[in-house]
Amino acid sequence: MSGTDAGPPDVDLGRVWLGVAAQVWRREPGWAERAAGRLLRSPGLARALVTTPSLLLGWLIATVVVLVAGIFATLGTGTPYVPLLAPAVAAAGIAYAYGPGIDPAWELSQSMAVSDRMVLLVRALAVFGLNAALGLAASAASGAAAAVTFGWLVPMTAVCCLALAAATLARSANIGVAAAMSGWVITVLAGKASAGRITAVITDSSLILPYLAFAACCGAVVLYATRIPRGTS
Repeated sequence: MSGTDAGPPDVDLGRVWLGVAAQVWRREPGWAERAAGRLLRSPGLARALVTTPSLLLGWLIATVVVLVAGIFATLGTGTPYVPLLAPAVAAAGIAYAYGPGIDPAWELSQSMAVSDRMVLLVRALAVFGLNAALGLAASAASGAAAAVTFGWLVPMTAVCCLALAAATLARSANIGVAAAMSGWVITVLAGKASAGRITAVITDSSLILPYLAFAACCGAVVLYATRIPRGTS
C-alpha cells in the first residue's frame, strides 16, 4: 500500500504502515527467537514463529491450567480426562496459529519473502509439538494407562487438522476452534454411545486409519486454502 492509494489526502498511508512495521519488529530478539532463527535459517520466519498467538505466555499458562485441572479430575474420578481434553486444547492452539484478526504480525508476514504457507506450517508444527509434549506430561502425571497415554495422539492429529482446515478456509481462527470443538465433542459422544465407554475414541485401534484419512483430507484443504494464486510469484 502506498500514500497514493485510496484514503484521506492529508495522510501518508505508506508512512503510517512503516510506523506499524517498526512497532512490531523493533524489539531485540530474545534467546528463543535467536535459537529459532539459527534453526530455521530465517530471522523473519523466527519472528513470525515467536509472535504466534497460541505460543505466547498467556496462552501457554491457560493450556497448562486446563491440563492440570484434567489431572486432578482424572485422579479424583478415575476417568482419563487429560487424554480427552488434550486434543481439544491442541486444536484451539492450532486454529490460533492462523493469523487474520488475531495476530499483530499477520499483515507483515504477508509481505515476507517466505510464503505464508511456510509460516503457517512452522507455526502449526511448533504448536502441535508443544501441546503434544504438555499433554503427554499431564497424561503421565495423571497415572493414565499406556494405551490411553499415547492413544489420543492420532485423534489429536485429526482434530488439529480439522481446526486448521476450517480456520484457513474461513479465514477465521474462531471458526476453526468452533469446528474442532464441535467435531471432537460429537466424536466422543458417538464413541460413548456405540461402545459404552467415553474413552472409546482414544482406545479403539480400529479408528486409527479413519483418523489418519480424515487428517489427510483436512491437510489437502489447508494446502488448497493457502495456495499461491496464479500469476503471483
